[in-house]
Amino acid sequence: MSQSERRENAEESKLRSEPQNGVLVNPRAVCNGCTRLYRDPKILPCLHTFCSDCIGQLEPFSVSSRKSPENGKSEAAQGDRPAGTVTVLCPDCDSEVDIPPSGPGGLSTDHLALDEVFLETLATDGPLGCDLCGEVGAESRCDVCCVNLCAFCCQAHRRQKRTACHSVQRLEELKSRGRLCRPVLCSLHPGQELRLFCQPCDLPVCLECAATLHRDHGCCPTRDVIDRHGERIREVVAVRLRPRMERLKDSLQKVEVSQEALQARVDATANEVRAFARAYASAVENHCLSLLHRLEELRVQRRNQLHLQRAQLQQALLDVGGGVEFAERLLSCGSDAEILSAKGVTLRRLTGLTETGYDPHPANVAPDDGGGISFMAREPAGEVEGYPLVGVINSKTVDISKCTVEGEGLQRGVEGQQGHFTLVCRDSAGEQVERGGEHVLVSIVHKEKKDCSLETTVADNSDGSYRASYAAGDTGAYSVWVCVGAQHVKGSPFLLHVKRKSRRHGGTFHCCSFCSSGGAKEARCGCTGTMPGGFKGCGHGHKGHPGKPHWSCCGSAAEQSECLPQSVLAAVSPRGHLRTVEL
Repeated sequence: MSQSERRENAEESKLRSEPQNGVLVNPRAVCNGCTRLYRDPKILPCLHTFCSDCIGQLEPFSVSSRKSPENGKSEAAQGDRPAGTVTVLCPDCDSEVDIPPSGPGGLSTDHLALDEVFLETLATDGPLGCDLCGEVGAESRCDVCCVNLCAFCCQAHRRQKRTACHSVQRLEELKSRGRLCRPVLCSLHPGQELRLFCQPCDLPVCLECAATLHRDHGCCPTRDVIDRHGERIREVVAVRLRPRMERLKDSLQKVEVSQEALQARVDATANEVRAFARAYASAVENHCLSLLHRLEELRVQRRNQLHLQRAQLQQALLDVGGGVEFAERLLSCGSDAEILSAKGVTLRRLTGLTETGYDPHPANVAPDDGGGISFMAREPAGEVEGYPLVGVINSKTVDISKCTVEGEGLQRGVEGQQGHFTLVCRDSAGEQVERGGEHVLVSIVHKEKKDCSLETTVADNSDGSYRASYAAGDTGAYSVWVCVGAQHVKGSPFLLHVKRKSRRHGGTFHCCSFCSSGGAKEARCGCTGTMPGGFKGCGHGHKGHPGKPHWSCCGSAAEQSECLPQSVLAAVSPRGHLRTVEL
């Protein structure tokens, strides 16, 4: 059965269980499985009650089986449950409960639920059948036999000698009292009430069961053992379960309080987040308006500057054009006398235009096209309405005359080594432009060898600085051209001197080879000194000794010096007068 069908059946049965006058049905008389009044209610091991048919419709969770030769497992391995026991899930608590092999009929009957059903039937004017004949509706009830009787059976009940003294009351009177006591009848002997209790079997039995099935078990009336067995139930409830129930209630209350506190805290935090988001969005919007206003101010400022520059250029062009046109027309159309007569004023005007007129070089005229205006999204913009924001309008433009070049590699270089220097682009105020993207050109050319140039690389640091690197080649003087946007920076071209690479000494700075080697005859020295006795090096007081400490590799007496090349050493004869070379 699908869930939709079950839902429709539950709604339909619920409607059927509701009385016509709109009075709510006692929930203790309604099965939670079918939502109707109980029909043969059975108690599950978890103490939840359902109709026998509802229990039979539950899907099995597991089924125990007898020992099988395939796996060798016995029913003892399955919790000592009888073979054929079906395990289902309780619809109320989802506990795993066992159904006897005989089915739901083997479960205990919930007589309290039947009493609730009977009371509910009385309260809702429902039909009650006669418990004896079962053919017509009941009108009375015997308090001793606890059976409902129709009018005919009630008369017969009063005529019989055994039941003539029983108290019989009308159902209308019982309905007004709202209290009922139904007999618990034996399932093996219908009509027989369970009045005895079998101690060995721990079961309530009727008189016929005590006389037949439980003859030698010593059955006793239920009123004699109810106190002892009821006391056991009360003891478990009072000593064990009541305290646990209180602890569970306290724990549940704490959990519920924590849930409420959690929800309240989450709601308060959510309100804070929303308030922050609204305030932050307002701050961002105001910051956006401020940036747009700043951008508009820059546009107006730069536009006015361009208008002024344009007006100056136009006026200068008109002045120069007018002077050139007049002079050319005078020379081409005027007579000698006319030219001579107008020569003075013409020359004064032309000379004035040449000396004092507005005459910027095209290379120095750099109209502002807005390239210096940019938006720096990650740049801190301070606080707006108490919130830190980012994003600024950068309006700094590069002023060629303010740019600087720094670094030792700009003036000095060493042959075969890398040289570096840094170009810093600055604005008209001398502050560093905090952005990159400028077209920087660096060229290094030998001043004497025109075909000798150094390969250079320029790295944009994206902060207004540019690192130039080169590999020094031949020694000599070089011209270093540094241009930004095809214009030389201040001081360009610079003068670079590349020196020869220093030669390091490969020997020992000693007084003589005899002392430094511990008297070894094979020890040599770069000086011209010799010793007799087969020594190949120099010694104190002997021929050719410099008379002072010197390098064993080249004979130089200067400790802080370059090592002499082999060509110099080869040119010095052992018989020569060169004793030492100082650099």
